[in-house]
Amino acid sequence: MTPRHTVRAASAGAALALILSGCSGTPEDPADGVPGQLRIGYQSIPNGDLVVKHHAWLEEALPDTEIVWNRFDSGGDVNTAFLAGELDIALAGSAPVTRGLSQPLGIDYQVPWIHDVIGDNEALAVTEGIDEVADLAGRTVAVPFASTTHYHLIAALDEAGLGTDDVQLLDLEPPDIQAAWQRGDLDAAFVWYPVLGQLYEQGASPLVTSGELAERGNVTADLAVVSTGFAEDHPDALATWVEQQDRAVSLLREDREEALAAIAAELNLEPEEAAEQVDQLVFLSAEEQASGDFLGTADAPGALAEHLRLTAEFLAEQGEIDAAPDTTAFENALAPAGAEHAARP
Repeated sequence: MTPRHTVRAASAGAALALILSGCSGTPEDPADGVPGQLRIGYQSIPNGDLVVKHHAWLEEALPDTEIVWNRFDSGGDVNTAFLAGELDIALAGSAPVTRGLSQPLGIDYQVPWIHDVIGDNEALAVTEGIDEVADLAGRTVAVPFASTTHYHLIAALDEAGLGTDDVQLLDLEPPDIQAAWQRGDLDAAFVWYPVLGQLYEQGASPLVTSGELAERGNVTADLAVVSTGFAEDHPDALATWVEQQDRAVSLLREDREEALAAIAAELNLEPEEAAEQVDQLVFLSAEEQASGDFLGTADAPGALAEHLRLTAEFLAEQGEIDAAPDTTAFENALAPAGAEHAARP
């Protein structure tokens, strides 16, 4: 998941409190349809979103719009903010997005962009003496509920013949995981960088990574979600937002040093540390995202819808959502128009 433009540096809870107390209304849009304000929820994840934020590209591209950045610690908190009507665009993992699109939440948002496909930057970190997932039986394990790592923890336990009732499961946000680990309260935690790196520094070892689980069919990604109302009212602004994200992916590929410097500054890391984290993610251009393997097109929704459906099936089996929507529901939630437009020569 720092220099900021219009931003508050806060934990997810503090950020949400800030939003609810200070940003309860959106300024009226100018007569030409340009949004008066764009409220963005971001996370401390080393991807193009931080590049866009650091270089203030949206502020330049939408000079008549107030860009408000607020940091969140997990996709679960992002969903809470959307339910409160206090976000326009945000980053959330594919598991919380699946939850958001399913009942009982039923959030009215769409997926216009894939920030990254998750690899080894998320992992189940364990203390000494735990050599396989089955060893977690009876142990204390922490994970942010309603996150991609929560989904992957359940998947890892399932592979080992365990359920969540077989471990002492704690719902902790990443900063709280780091504090609990320091106190010696945890045997394991499934979390992402930068906290994952801090656990490694304190002697933790990776037992299984999200990249390994993805290879076995449990694919996760960090997705953008946009409220349907904003997407319908401000399609040009949304297209501009996508263009800046695609610009960031191009920078990551073509001028890696500059992109890493931006990400490092946002995460308060050395560029070498940022590079290590960036290398654990897969970034997709607009052209790639507009293909059948990912978002697809308006006429032919992409394979991301099926990945979300499979996630929903698993979450439903575990009782995490009421029922799994069918593939059509997830196809309808894809919003590839911005990627299609950005991909055109």
